[in-house]
Amino acid sequence: MKILKYSRQRESIKNSLAARQDHPTADALYANIREEFPNISLGTVYRNLNLLVELGEIQKLNFGDGSDHFDSRTLPHYHFVCKCCHQVSDLPMGTLDEINSLAQRYYNGTIEGHSTTFYGVCEICKTKEMLPDSKENHLPAKDS
Repeated sequence: MKILKYSRQRESIKNSLAARQDHPTADALYANIREEFPNISLGTVYRNLNLLVELGEIQKLNFGDGSDHFDSRTLPHYHFVCKCCHQVSDLPMGTLDEINSLAQRYYNGTIEGHSTTFYGVCEICKTKEMLPDSKENHLPAKDS
C-alpha cells in the first residue's frame, strides 16, 4: 500500500467535516476551509475528499439532489432528508441488521450491507407549515 504524505489541508478538511452534523457538499466545505487556507482551490478540496473516501475515513452520499454529500461517520447509520429545506441529518437509531438476512432470502448473490434514507418534513418545516401565512421554507445557511 502506498504511504500517504501528511497534508495540513487534508487534515483540515477532515476535521472540518468531523465538526459538522449537516452532511455538507464539497462546495460548503470549501467555503469553510478557505477561512484557514485562503488560496486552496475547489479542485484540491474535491481531490482530498475523494481520497478520504477511498481510504474509508469518510463517506460520500447522494440523496438525489444532484450533489455529493460527505459524512465523517463511517459506521452504518440511517439518514433523514427534509423534502422542504433539503437538510440532511442522522437518525439516532440503531441499524436493522436483520434486514440483510431478510434480503438474502430473495437474492442469490451475497448481501453485505444496506443503506437507508428516510424522506419527509423536518420539525422546523413542519412547524412552519402549520403557521398561517407561512410560505417560506426553512433553508439552512450555506456555510454552516
